[in-house]
Amino acid sequence: MNLLAHAIYVLSAAAIASTVPASAFSGGAGVFLTLGVIGLWRYSWALVNFVRAHLYIRVFYPRRRAAAEALYATKRPAHAFFLATSYKIEAAITSRVYRSIFEAARRSPGGSTVVASVVDLADERLIRAVAAQVLNGTNTVEVVIDRIDGTGKRDALATSLRSIARRYPSADDVVLLIDGDTQIPEDIVERAAPFFANGKVGALTTHERAEIDDAPLFRDWFKLRFTQRQMMMSAVALGGRVLTLTGRMSVFRADLATNPEFIASVEQDYIDHWRLGRVKFLTGDDKSTWFWLLKHGYEMAYLPDVACVSMETQPKPGFVESAITLMRRWFGNMLRTNGRALALSPAKIGPFAWWSILDQRVSMWTTLTAPVGIVLFSVFVDPLIAVAYVAWVMATRYAYCWLLASFGGPFPITYPFLLYFGQLFGAAIKTSVMFRLDRQRWTRQSATSVSNSGGAEGRVRSISSSYMHVLALGLLVAGVIFVTGLLSPLPIHAN
Repeated sequence: MNLLAHAIYVLSAAAIASTVPASAFSGGAGVFLTLGVIGLWRYSWALVNFVRAHLYIRVFYPRRRAAAEALYATKRPAHAFFLATSYKIEAAITSRVYRSIFEAARRSPGGSTVVASVVDLADERLIRAVAAQVLNGTNTVEVVIDRIDGTGKRDALATSLRSIARRYPSADDVVLLIDGDTQIPEDIVERAAPFFANGKVGALTTHERAEIDDAPLFRDWFKLRFTQRQMMMSAVALGGRVLTLTGRMSVFRADLATNPEFIASVEQDYIDHWRLGRVKFLTGDDKSTWFWLLKHGYEMAYLPDVACVSMETQPKPGFVESAITLMRRWFGNMLRTNGRALALSPAKIGPFAWWSILDQRVSMWTTLTAPVGIVLFSVFVDPLIAVAYVAWVMATRYAYCWLLASFGGPFPITYPFLLYFGQLFGAAIKTSVMFRLDRQRWTRQSATSVSNSGGAEGRVRSISSSYMHVLALGLLVAGVIFVTGLLSPLPIHAN
């Protein structure tokens, strides 16, 4: 943490604020009242999540872990099935990932099976070589290589889950779904398996850390996101659910992960949209697994003290372009699924989880309200208010980063800027994706995209998506003007 950089930041925010005279705020009572109410709501929601997260991490989670481990000690150790998918990943990363998998498999008290889903023969050879080095004659680990066509991660998962199903796992066993760029802890089975002992938990996910070389700003952005994730996941997990079973690494009760309906939901998931028709899911397998368990009423857990390491690389040359590419995929996965999750009863999935899902759809619009209001005020009343808004953003985001520091430790001065970037650009991308749910793209498989149809019908859908998006943004602007009374009446200046 660079104390000089932090001091310069604070002094800069104060200096910017001091340049704005009090007269700049006159004539905009409606604007500030509206933005103040929305701001109070958003900050209150953030505070609720902050408090719930600390309660979960410091009080409830240790109790739940102790109870789970005590119950698990009375049962037979779980047999662990590790399912990892690899496609177009550097050999050095693949080697490191599978080394961690085989180390964890060797340590599994109830034995283990490692199923590697690969496309390239070179990956198969590398994985077998790593297995020979790590296992070195260990007879408690079975290694299975599933060679498949490069038709996508969903097909790979479905094929390998059926391989596991043929081994007839029980409710006492676990399946770990692992991305090919994620290093897992060696003690993951010992740390995770006890949470399934009560029969109520269907799956769990863990904390994450990012490892990124040669891209400092991209690295800071990922670390900030994972710190925010630690808070949000812990806050929701207090109620026995999570908001996603991340595809990087999640653990499932084996009899559920091999249920034919579960496998079918991974392989061929879709929604029927009133305007776009049937939208088949290309990406978002982690949302499919999450929704299947959610609608069947299973609890989910989050382990804040267990962390996987994801080895990330920028998908595009520049930071902004890379961040936008990833957010489009992430938010598309979220919005394609959370609409049907909202249709489930709050009593079934938990009121806090249900409200958090609703907030995902509402917050994209409330986040844009302040910038829209400030721009309008600056144009029609006093441009100095934009300067005051800059100071306000700097102060509030800096304070929020200090709250996040209680989860992730000291932060670099890039965090407040990256936080606002993520909020503003994220909201704009969400509103765009919301009307284009049929457009999907993998990061590595950049040539693979999905849309309902081509030709004239596809162009009509594309035009209608743009029309709906522009209409929604226009209604947002009109709503801000109406609610704030910004243009009624305009101030009259005498010559």
